[in-house]
Amino acid sequence: MKYVFLSLAIILEVTGSAFMKASEGFTKWLPSTIFVMGYAGSFYFLSLALKAMPLSTAYAIWAGLGIVLTTAVSVIAFKQKLDLPAIIGIAFIVIGVVVMNFFSKTAH
Repeated sequence: MKYVFLSLAIILEVTGSAFMKASEGFTKWLPSTIFVMGYAGSFYFLSLALKAMPLSTAYAIWAGLGIVLTTAVSVIAFKQKLDLPAIIGIAFIVIGVVVMNFFSKTAH
């Protein structure tokens, strides 16, 4: 169940981030409302995941996948471009999450 809660937290965080951009500095009420609800739900489900997993592991996965998925949304939905340094940086984040989860004793 912990990974279900963590997945929901990630999905809601990415949704919230996309709608933060769409809110145009909180000048549009509907995207602003979805942003707030997305982040509130994200933190709620993250807190449920933390009942069964270490903070370091949960947060690394939440933040790392959140960055990757938010980047994908920004490229697809907002037509933003990535340069090579951005792609390399994101790859390092993914590698860090993988190393932590598969090789660190802290993650278990």
